Amino acid sequence: MTATTLPAPMAIQACATGIGWRHPHYAALLEQRPALDFIEVHSENFFAPGGAARAVLRAGREHYPVSLHGVGLSLGSASGIDPWHLDQLAALVQEIEPVRVSDHASFARGVLPGAQAVHASDLLPSPFTRAALDAMCSNVQQVQDRLRRPIAVENLSAYLRWQGADVDEPDFLNALARRTGCHLLVDVNNVYVNALNDGLADPLDGCRRWLDAIAPDAVAELHLAGHAHCGDIVIDDHGSRVCSEVWALYRHALRRYGDVPTLIEWDTDVPDLDVLLDEAASARTHAGAALREEETA
Repeated sequence: MTATTLPAPMAIQACATGIGWRHPHYAALLEQRPALDFIEVHSENFFAPGGAARAVLRAGREHYPVSLHGVGLSLGSASGIDPWHLDQLAALVQEIEPVRVSDHASFARGVLPGAQAVHASDLLPSPFTRAALDAMCSNVQQVQDRLRRPIAVENLSAYLRWQGADVDEPDFLNALARRTGCHLLVDVNNVYVNALNDGLADPLDGCRRWLDAIAPDAVAELHLAGHAHCGDIVIDDHGSRVCSEVWALYRHALRRYGDVPTLIEWDTDVPDLDVLLDEAASARTHAGAALREEETA
């Protein structure tokens, strides 16, 4: 099958719900074909042309719209976008025709004197300064020009804060969307994890204020996941079910942003596929409740 014969992406319906499609569930999803509105994969896992991985992705694409979610563009890098990485992403986008392309408001790449590129093993937070905003806007625009489509940029779960911030995170993301035309991917769990790590007296109230500060018309997708309490820090490990507090914030986000496609992420201690499908069903239930609450408000 060639790229030109791929079926057109299905129209995303109101409160569309998907799951992250990870290696343990490749076969089960293709065999069972559960009722999902879309599936999401990590872009970098499928950069190699041809081969088994790309064949699996094409098989999934025949049955579901695919969202490509990256972790390596390093949109906040002051040294710019890695040309090779962008080339691979552009080729994958052309072949798979994803319903969305996204990455993070972070950096992981730098260039040492002598033009030697170095890469971090984690997504590092960008400082919320005007200089960092200029750099990210330039990088996002370069990616969008190459892909010929808007991308969605996700807020980060961050374990350190830079000093000297000019703006807060929601204003930074709003300005990024306004200046580049990109979309925003709001990870509700990340917002809650950051509030817990910041030691807010009322983390739920702080999260609601954060969500309310984001421009609703910029939001293209929501992410939900679990996290781990590790003593003096909370880690966004995507290794458990969504907690009740994050479900409450999800309902608040839907009332704020409207019928936004929602993804269940699970990347560590991956359970049986049925557990992810149960979480997706819970997302639909909470979305229905949020919309009913909005109608009666």
